[in-house]
Amino acid sequence: MTAPSTIRAREGGFAHDMAAIAGRALRQIPREPEFMIPALVVPVFFFVVNVGSLQKVAESRGVVHDFKAFQLPVAIIFAVTGISRASTLVTDIQGGYFDRLCITPVRRLALLLGLMIADLAMVIGLAIPVVLLGFAIGVRFASGPLGVLVFILLGAVWGLAFTGFPYAIALKTGNPAAVNSSFIIFFPFAFLTTSFAPKEALTGWLSTIATYNPVTYLLAGLRSLVLTGWDGTALLKSVAAILGVGVVSIGLALAALRGAGPARVTVVRQWRPWPSGSTAATTPPAPSAPRSSSGAAWTSTSRCRSAAPRTASSSNPVT
Repeated sequence: MTAPSTIRAREGGFAHDMAAIAGRALRQIPREPEFMIPALVVPVFFFVVNVGSLQKVAESRGVVHDFKAFQLPVAIIFAVTGISRASTLVTDIQGGYFDRLCITPVRRLALLLGLMIADLAMVIGLAIPVVLLGFAIGVRFASGPLGVLVFILLGAVWGLAFTGFPYAIALKTGNPAAVNSSFIIFFPFAFLTTSFAPKEALTGWLSTIATYNPVTYLLAGLRSLVLTGWDGTALLKSVAAILGVGVVSIGLALAALRGAGPARVTVVRQWRPWPSGSTAATTPPAPSAPRSSSGAAWTSTSRCRSAAPRTASSSNPVT
């Protein structure tokens, strides 16, 4: 006879926790085509419309010599920005699943980073069809095949850096409407920049705002890969712009994560003496002492403090 096998719990770790969260998020992506399809249709639509309506005007006036290549980075930015699993996180918060995760030994940071790994895979998957569309209409990369890879990775890392904003809103509010409205944050980044004309063609207040807009430098770095080849200065500025936005957005998400989770319960022990006039001793004994024959006793009061505010419509405490 063989000795019975001993079942032991597998030792977990930060990487295991993060992989488990990321795996769950990745498995959910194919089940939600209504989320992925609009995210791809919008940038393709803007790309086709902008090229069809502005190409002749821009090239005939000498603003740019290849408007298709000039617009491809804009399409990539539209494809990858604001794409996150924040809406799924809100569903988990409302259903109580996120609170249950918070009371397990899973590291809280892994809860956020695991979702961001899935986001990175998503934005790469969205960027590739846009690049293929650019090839189909005649766009060629001056930086070669390696430049195509760097182009996709820069766009994907920008999309990852921007995900901190919707995650911060999701963790702070637990409200799906607020998360869906987070894309409004991207509008100033997208349109108050060099989306339709180079920096030299902008004038007045728009030129001033574009100078301080990080997307201006991101687009310059992406366009250098397509139009001119390897430009180290433009690429370094684009990386610095991504890091700057990432520090702000992911910092906000981490701050919101620290305050998220189930309600904390504090038990307060209070001595309840016998009513005044009684001959029973009013000095409280040790908390472990039995109830006094006179009726005096220790009482316990539970005070709950929610670690993350929830709106009345979205709160769903775990019992």
